[in-house]
Amino acid sequence: MSETETVTEEEVKETVSETSSEAPTETAKAATESSEAVSESSKAVAKTVVETTTQTMKEGKEKWGIAHIYSSYNNTIIHLTDLTGAETAAISSGGCHVTADRYESSPFAAMKASNAVVEVAKAKGFTALHIKVRAVGGVGSRVPGPGAQAAIRALARGGFKIGRIDDVTPIPHDTTRRKGGKRGRRV
Repeated sequence: MSETETVTEEEVKETVSETSSEAPTETAKAATESSEAVSESSKAVAKTVVETTTQTMKEGKEKWGIAHIYSSYNNTIIHLTDLTGAETAAISSGGCHVTADRYESSPFAAMKASNAVVEVAKAKGFTALHIKVRAVGGVGSRVPGPGAQAAIRALARGGFKIGRIDDVTPIPHDTTRRKGGKRGRRV
């Protein structure tokens, strides 16, 4: 039993001596000489411990932005600004990437528009985004169009860290009169 205890102590000394940047001391030399008697499996364990401790990632300063996604049943617009919302970094719409009018609000057009915004945002150094999704609102539809979900997914796949996802659709407390007149739309 005392032999196993010494073996574990030697393994610990071995990993410490390999990860330290200083010159090995007398005890570390003795530990490496006696570690030759240790089985091959324990050497593999010590090597994996050393590999995992040496891999560290440097975290740079994050640059946050806000992606405003306006999605209706006619078009999808992605507008990237800084945190204040005052400066526009990139803007693109679904209508810029498809030829037919009926495809402007499609998920494919929203994905293409988002990819165009992602390229510009990466060039300008953005690393993280808050997302604000907006539908027509008011007397119109309060549900975002079909391109909103595709636009969010394309931004996430672009490699950005996603902060908050908010719905900023304007909902009236008491509304203006809807179109259609007193008797409504007659079909």
